[in-house]
Amino acid sequence: MTNPDAPLPPSLTRIRERNNTFGFFGRLVFPLLMLQASYEVHGKEKLPARGGYVITPNHFSNYDPLVVGLTIWRLGRVPRFLAKASLWKVPFLGWVMRSTGQVPVDRTGRTRNSDPVAAGRIAAQRGEGIIVYPEGSLTREPDLWPMRGKSGAVRLALEAGVPLIPMAHWGADKIMGRYSKGVRFFPRTHISVAIGDPVDLSAYRGRHLDAHEVAEATELVMTRITELVQTLRGGTPPTVRYDPAQHNQTEIGRFEQEK
Repeated sequence: MTNPDAPLPPSLTRIRERNNTFGFFGRLVFPLLMLQASYEVHGKEKLPARGGYVITPNHFSNYDPLVVGLTIWRLGRVPRFLAKASLWKVPFLGWVMRSTGQVPVDRTGRTRNSDPVAAGRIAAQRGEGIIVYPEGSLTREPDLWPMRGKSGAVRLALEAGVPLIPMAHWGADKIMGRYSKGVRFFPRTHISVAIGDPVDLSAYRGRHLDAHEVAEATELVMTRITELVQTLRGGTPPTVRYDPAQHNQTEIGRFEQEK
């Protein structure tokens, strides 16, 4: 039986995963993104060439889903996000979301009569890769370090029996700042991306976990993501992980940064 937590062999041949809709729009959009920024990707071989997986990027700009999507597409996989269910109600965009296999998530925790973890699990068990932002929203940490994580990514990976791959990127804020409505096109920006080895969740697999154990596994994931962010940007992350609840900040939506 394959161990989903083991480092992935770099020798696996990459064959581009097919999705006609995504391929069409990707050929239109992604060349424009490459004109806007150069990309340096570390750990390309650590993204599974085939089969299901959960990948967990940091999140500090509304532009960074484009960074993540472009990176994964260039590595031969179709990017599939857990995304707000409201997007499915937008004319034409909803069709694109459905036909490219994106996974709708309702902020109330319901997705077409199923919770988002169940919806993502089905996709992962079909051999698809799922992108989950474990922070749940743009980080509230003042210096853009990863904040506290939510349990969805861990639960999804454990229930689906697939590897959980940490991911980090840096530079997207130079194109579009946190909560900014404007996008900068010039000068061309440099974006760095790092993909890590699967997080070792073997101690948590095949068991009924209590809330403390789920939180423990989630913090392990956030630590791995933070380590990757640190390799890209330098500096020292906070010793205590930022938690919006401790700063009287809402879980979703824009917030006013503390002075």
